[in-house]
Amino acid sequence: MAVSEEMAAPEQHRVCYTLDGAVAVITLCRPTAGNALDLTLRHGLLAAVRRVHADGDKVRAVLLTAEGRHFCVGQDLKEHARVLEAKPSSAFAIVRDEYNPLVEELHGLRQPVVAAIEGACVGAGLGLALSADLRVVAEGARFSTAFTGIGLAADTGLSKALAQSVGPSRAAGLMLLGDRFDAEAAQQWGLVHHVVPDGSAAREGLALAKRLATGPTAAYAEVKVLLRNVGNTKTSAVLDREAAAQERLGRTADHLGAVRAFLAGQQPLFEGR
Repeated sequence: MAVSEEMAAPEQHRVCYTLDGAVAVITLCRPTAGNALDLTLRHGLLAAVRRVHADGDKVRAVLLTAEGRHFCVGQDLKEHARVLEAKPSSAFAIVRDEYNPLVEELHGLRQPVVAAIEGACVGAGLGLALSADLRVVAEGARFSTAFTGIGLAADTGLSKALAQSVGPSRAAGLMLLGDRFDAEAAQQWGLVHHVVPDGSAAREGLALAKRLATGPTAAYAEVKVLLRNVGNTKTSAVLDREAAAQERLGRTADHLGAVRAFLAGQQPLFEGR
């Protein structure tokens, strides 16, 4: 029987932690906002991942999934705009204080992590998905780095994950241009493990997680360490560089103007300052 614990209370706005046998299922539950990462979801995610660590041997695999049509549209820009207008000096504290610990905790899990993705997976949502070990993706899923569209660079370890997954040249194109790409392209580029019919990503992802949960989990833990140490750049160093870049860019007129334009449904005008 599955055991469930909500990591944040409000109805339809929470992160849910469920034990399905030996699989910890972490679900983003803010479907009416595309699972945009606001304070509640960020804190709930961090608490849920830390719960996996605390549960120890009870958890042999992890599934990261979401309610609704979209996996995650990234940072909640309405929340971000309010902080940016009220106290711009603190608007990017969440990168170091919340996103970076979340990615570090995800990378530190010894259990294999499967992300099940439907719909939009962009910005910090893409970084979150790439922090998993395997991705099961619906045919209609779509992806974008998105950051340069609002005058930013990257966070959630996205720059390292993309460069390692698709190579530096393609990663540069995806990050500089921010163009959308679909599930077929993601599979061709090696970003996803399996593409499934729309509406079945969570089910197929759970099946894969259960398969992993019955496997040699000690070996999986060693495989994860080996793969995470590919290359010479530590994730913590990448996260620090990303956070510093976001803080610098967050002080630009381009970023503030782009956020305002996005919320007004207008095209941003970038002036490089």
